[in-house]
Amino acid sequence: MHITYLRKCWRLATVWLLAVIVAPGGPLLAEVKTWDGKHSIEKIEVTVVYFVPRDREPLPDWKERVGYFCRRIERFHEREFQGQSVMKAAMQPEPFRSGRSTEQLRGGDANFIFFQTLGEVDESLRFGRGKRTAFPILLVLSEINWRPLDDFFRVKPAGEGGWKFEGNYSNGRHFPGAESGGARATYLTDRGVGWGLVSADGWRVPYSGTDCVVYHEGCGHTVGLPHPEPGNNSVMSLGQYHGWISESWLDEAQKKRLGWKPPEQPFDRKSDLFSTFTALPEPKVPQPNEPVSLKLTWPDQSRVKSCRVRVQTDLFGPWWEVTAPTKSGESRPEKIDIGRFDRATPVSYRLDVTLDDGRDVELWGYFQVREKPDVGPTPPAGATSSDARRITEQPAEKPTRPQDAIDLLALVDVAKDQVSGEWQKDGTHLLAPKQYGARLELPYQPPDEYELTVIAEPLDEPNGLLLCQRSGGQRFVVLVSYPTGDGPPASALENIDGKNVGNATTVRRDVLVKGRPSQIVCTVRKGSVTVTCDGHELIRWQGDSKRLSLSDYWKTPTDSALFLGAYDCRYRFSRVTLVPLSGEGRKLR
Repeated sequence: MHITYLRKCWRLATVWLLAVIVAPGGPLLAEVKTWDGKHSIEKIEVTVVYFVPRDREPLPDWKERVGYFCRRIERFHEREFQGQSVMKAAMQPEPFRSGRSTEQLRGGDANFIFFQTLGEVDESLRFGRGKRTAFPILLVLSEINWRPLDDFFRVKPAGEGGWKFEGNYSNGRHFPGAESGGARATYLTDRGVGWGLVSADGWRVPYSGTDCVVYHEGCGHTVGLPHPEPGNNSVMSLGQYHGWISESWLDEAQKKRLGWKPPEQPFDRKSDLFSTFTALPEPKVPQPNEPVSLKLTWPDQSRVKSCRVRVQTDLFGPWWEVTAPTKSGESRPEKIDIGRFDRATPVSYRLDVTLDDGRDVELWGYFQVREKPDVGPTPPAGATSSDARRITEQPAEKPTRPQDAIDLLALVDVAKDQVSGEWQKDGTHLLAPKQYGARLELPYQPPDEYELTVIAEPLDEPNGLLLCQRSGGQRFVVLVSYPTGDGPPASALENIDGKNVGNATTVRRDVLVKGRPSQIVCTVRKGSVTVTCDGHELIRWQGDSKRLSLSDYWKTPTDSALFLGAYDCRYRFSRVTLVPLSGEGRKLR
């Protein structure tokens, strides 16, 4: 698999031959294909998903923002390929609510958050499966960055309540590219699909160049395009640090390698409204109470029918409209006054323009009002950072009471209940042997909904701890701390849609420690499973219980019973209790 980065590209080393079709009696015609020549991209369908961790609040105007980027990249692709490759961006109608929290998604580096995010969405949508009419690309616009960053103020926490500026800021203009951003993309050649992730820094706030990032990750690297050498201001190179995507381009040599043929009549960018229109603040870095205007550029010989301007000073707040009168007889205004700002603040702006001939364009931008050019605004004291907006508290679930708990360890008879391995019971403790696939049944059928609490201590270096669960008649396991040899150990629900470690619930994090007891709480509800360890959420999953299953390797004689399992590690269990939440459980002996 080839993974490409926002600022670093692993170069493809694939030898390829561009496929061609010879028309009978006609000229040689090239089919536009992916960089390696394996898949046609004459038609591209981009599925655009707004991804929201379960503890986050969606932007109130997220549909307007996502829709804007869909239209921008479509228009750019149309201009660059002149119909030889047609790309459509289809926005999902509702936010994708992740089963993971921000903390879980940020459990590793930028690659970790990429695979966690795209894997969850891909699996949920069953992306790219079935009959195709176009090359499929899954483009996720995430509500978060891979590390904390207030992308509206462009600052990150600096300890003791302080803030530090982080972002790409050049000659008074703001561009995407914060280190905390973490945008990624990959072209999955074997599946014939593309995956792209644009973090919050790359799209939520409309710095110049955010539309470049969305195309770069969502439509460029996802068909195998590398960064051109030498670097230039094209969209696959440094375009995002230069301006809007309308000011950028796709490198001609790269397009030709894809199979694009230059048209007989070159495209006239100077007369194209999309390619020509810009709107930049003047001054570039205004001070409080200083008049601010937007300086506009237009194609020659154009006359403006309407120009709507809106401004926003709070990412979660409203857009307010600016009255923008034009001078009498003025065919196209050179600037539009947008007023004064009484304090240092970030400002987002957007324009909707229509010409007399019916052509239209929309453009979003951003600047900061600053007390000093080199000192940006910070979130007001007591205000909530845009990186920390949380969903309002959910209604409390039914409280669990210790007196309701059923002591499952007290029900265990080792001689009757052990399935694999020599288990031992010592008073109120149960000891699992150091054996592959050790299993012991708990002679109890759980109710429809319940909370299982287990206190377990690894006596060796931690390896897989397995806690069997049951939902809707389906058995499955909670796997905790299974080393995979490539980083922190994995925890997951097994199986989801027949998949074990590596499915969308997989979390890679150090959880258990040799010689230290840990408390694992598994809450099984109709349509959801939540797992916490020592008070910290480890896994959250939502879905139909029919998607859950138990691998043949771990099965036990009684299909309705829960069980404990261990993999090459001795575990001492000091508590295994279950609290019914709904329905009736029953003892099996």
